[in-house]
Amino acid sequence: MFYHVRELINPIVADEPDPSAANALQEGLGGQFGEMRTMMQYLFQSFNFRGNAAPYRDLIQSVGIEEISHVELITKTISQLLDGSPRYQGDKFATPGAGGEAPMDMAKEQMNPHHFIVGAQAALPVDAAGNPWQGSYVHAHGNLVLDLLDNLVLEATGRLQKCRIYQMSSNKTLRSTVAFLIARDSAHQMAFAKALETLGVNWGKILPIPAFEASDYPEVQALIDAGINRQQYHFNLESSQLATIFQGASPANDGTELEALAEPEQSYPDPGAPERPEEFSPGLDPELQALVDALTDYKETTAKKAAKKNGKKTR
Repeated sequence: MFYHVRELINPIVADEPDPSAANALQEGLGGQFGEMRTMMQYLFQSFNFRGNAAPYRDLIQSVGIEEISHVELITKTISQLLDGSPRYQGDKFATPGAGGEAPMDMAKEQMNPHHFIVGAQAALPVDAAGNPWQGSYVHAHGNLVLDLLDNLVLEATGRLQKCRIYQMSSNKTLRSTVAFLIARDSAHQMAFAKALETLGVNWGKILPIPAFEASDYPEVQALIDAGINRQQYHFNLESSQLATIFQGASPANDGTELEALAEPEQSYPDPGAPERPEEFSPGLDPELQALVDALTDYKETTAKKAAKKNGKKTR
């Protein structure tokens, strides 16, 4: 059972739309080593977990739950990189293109026109080449040591690819999200490496993968300075044995200590996405819009009355 809070695990920094950057970032979402795979792989491993080694199950599941928030973050980042690219300026309820103009003329020249044809300037479950995400990417062997080794390689490969994506664009929207994912991939490497340490593995100096000077990636350096590369969250409303494993010296041998927390210390507003009439999204006519507005007003009024009754302030 899961609960959702409509806030993001990292802020999305505003910049100009960049469909090319959005397509590169698709690899980090729907590629073989992207966030959709990490989410599904760790969740399936935890759901299928056998035996009484609960601390290892809780560790794998905690990372899997966090990956749900990463999928959310990266999809919204891709959508923001796409949103508004055609610069449609017509009336909301007009028929875009009715006068002979082509408000999405630029879309056909993009690396992935499916962003505009299949999706309404939104992320898709595909890689950067447009190949659909596949369930066959998911490895849930049922052998704890093999699963942990597989997960460490997955995090290392994903981190390597995100470092490459970071260098493909100077767009602040892309870089802020990719930098965060690079830092968190490092934390997840430490999580799986620490679990393997408890099973007798000695890492020496090979972690993290890839090794690079963090100052060359200023957004990543800021996050490392804040310590998010050595934190792991269990996201459990009841109890978790994550801290049984995720504690002590970092396997990266960088002099830092690992820290297990219930959740990130801060979350960030979900900016939402504006309507796109040129995409017929959401495609409401004035009558339907009036019904939506009435429902929204009713829900807000009801929420305020309930909050007042309970003595709480509404935000």
